Amino acid sequence: MYKVGITGGIGSGKSTVCRILAEHGVAIYDADSRAKELMATSAALRAAIIENFGAESFNAEGLNRAYLATRVFSDAEQLKVLNGLVHPAVIADFEVWAEQQEGHYVVFESAILFEAKLEDRVDVTVAVMAPEELRVERVMGRDGATKEQVLARIKNQMSDDERADRAKYGVVNIDVEELEEDVEQLHRRLSYDAQHK
Repeated sequence: MYKVGITGGIGSGKSTVCRILAEHGVAIYDADSRAKELMATSAALRAAIIENFGAESFNAEGLNRAYLATRVFSDAEQLKVLNGLVHPAVIADFEVWAEQQEGHYVVFESAILFEAKLEDRVDVTVAVMAPEELRVERVMGRDGATKEQVLARIKNQMSDDERADRAKYGVVNIDVEELEEDVEQLHRRLSYDAQHK
């Protein structure tokens, strides 16, 4: 199965790009959501998280995302530790999932594809980008976060320029109508790539 990695910083709209691809029948693996599921369901992962971040990492409802977010979003080293625990589990899960899908290609959607050095697990990479002000506006509206909180999260992520340099394809997400056309074009190109690999 041909594997496409789609990445983008917070508020870039990578999920919107993936939703449009899904409307074209493409199977999407949301690595960020799946990671949270695995953290909640894998006993080995749970034990490793508690060992590194403390018992507060889990509460009666399961994974204490608010607590973990405060520990890792403003501390790059702590984020690296958490990712080092979670990524191997996610990749193993993705590999099994990908082989069960149909179509020309599947998408591995991850906010930290390059930071986690996961690009070698896919055949081609796509970066979704948007102007910083627009990204901040989107995340404030979506998460109820303050401008400062969003900017701190953006600062901890790779820049759009670096993502663009490392990805084979790029999509700029400013206008929804234009984006739909761009993603349709991307879908045709990826389908072609997958059939001629």
